[in-house]
Amino acid sequence: MSIRQFVSEIQRGSISAEESIAKAIKSAGSLNKKLKFFITPTFDLAARHAHQVQHLVNNHSDAGRLAGIAVSVKDALCIEGVESCAGSAVLKGYKPLITATAVSKTIASGGCIIGKTAQDEFGFGGFNTNVGQGFPVPLNPHDSLRSCGGSSGGAACITSAADFPHIAVAESTGGSIVNPAAFCGVVGLCPTYGRVSRNGLIDYANSLDKIGVMGRCVDDVAIALEIMAGKDSNDHTSSSVPVGYYGSHAVSPRRQLKVGIVKESFGEGVDERVVKNVRDAIKKVTDAGVQTAEVSLPLAFNYGVPSYYLIALSEASTNLARYNGLLFGATEKLSSDSKGFRDFFASVRTKYFGAEAKRRILLGTFARMAGWRDAYYTKALQVRQLIIQEYQRAFSQVDVLVSPTMPFIAPKFSEISQMSPLQNYMADILTVGPNLAGLPHMSLPCGTVEGMPVGIMFTAPHFREDMLIHAGGMHESI
Repeated sequence: MSIRQFVSEIQRGSISAEESIAKAIKSAGSLNKKLKFFITPTFDLAARHAHQVQHLVNNHSDAGRLAGIAVSVKDALCIEGVESCAGSAVLKGYKPLITATAVSKTIASGGCIIGKTAQDEFGFGGFNTNVGQGFPVPLNPHDSLRSCGGSSGGAACITSAADFPHIAVAESTGGSIVNPAAFCGVVGLCPTYGRVSRNGLIDYANSLDKIGVMGRCVDDVAIALEIMAGKDSNDHTSSSVPVGYYGSHAVSPRRQLKVGIVKESFGEGVDERVVKNVRDAIKKVTDAGVQTAEVSLPLAFNYGVPSYYLIALSEASTNLARYNGLLFGATEKLSSDSKGFRDFFASVRTKYFGAEAKRRILLGTFARMAGWRDAYYTKALQVRQLIIQEYQRAFSQVDVLVSPTMPFIAPKFSEISQMSPLQNYMADILTVGPNLAGLPHMSLPCGTVEGMPVGIMFTAPHFREDMLIHAGGMHESI
């Protein structure tokens, strides 16, 4: 049952919000023991939210477009009074005084917050294996020996496994929504940069972070995005561009779109079996009367990964400097034999940051050092602008772009352990382009390989989430 149908039943009184959430809590608790998608379950909070929804229904009041829907939230998004760590030991015990705007909007629309989901530490990873000390690594519901993807792995895991109405609020910097959505066989939508307020998000890279959503179908994510989107006075990077009626595009997709097939996304390094599944999906769309054309994005594919990592790591190293043992995050007792602040600062960060966080701090700090900034960070920003212009030229010829989401199916944990840091970073080659350019993009299931889901990704121009959802609904309906 879709969210639209379920909420209609709740509003009519055919289904009890409290009873439904009680069943969801029981199911989620059982599933979590096996799959480890939660960092912090919030079952009591979900029950309180459900009680409020049921009270509105009983009084014949509008309970909201997410009435009685279980909502999971990535750990990097703050919820007042609920431990929010961004998956890092350095923030263990932190209970925010605010709730992220995107989460507040889902609650105001009747959503019931069921838990904080697992992620790579501060979002630093594509397989959800770079977790902080003492944090869980979620297991793929399709094969527990494989990764869920990252960094929003827990969000995709629960979305795939849930046997109850559910949406996941997630976040992407370089592919952290569509990557796990593809690996777990769900729909993941990352909106235009600024479409959803970042207020209440624990930052990774400020100019790249975007809050989005995962669900079981296009209509579910369209409704959730419509609720979360919009201008927020607490985030000056949020956009005042009017929010469309996204849900209407999901349920009545048009067939007049012109779809651009990204040439480079089917090239070397992409599993041939993934290519076949995606090409088969494109053929179905073409056979249904949709016009297609091949487009080329050489800059995005040749320079996207290095420019993305230089920008993201430079911003991350700046953001993580605040966790120094004094003002924010974990700390240690000052000893009489301490050699000074530098030693204290280093000891706290050494103890509480994971290996990947340390690597990214070092790389980012180097890239923005005086003497190297122009050669690396500034140059990466210039390349980013060229990549944005390249996408704009492509969108002058077609309405949306299509490509595989990931170059391979979800890897086994044994395979990930053998990968070098560079191989980990190169796994993002298909997803960093839209994220660098701040473009809306969405992954949908389009087949299987070895019983594991394959994702197809659509990308649209800035603030054309309506067109993106059209394309997704069209794919889903064929």
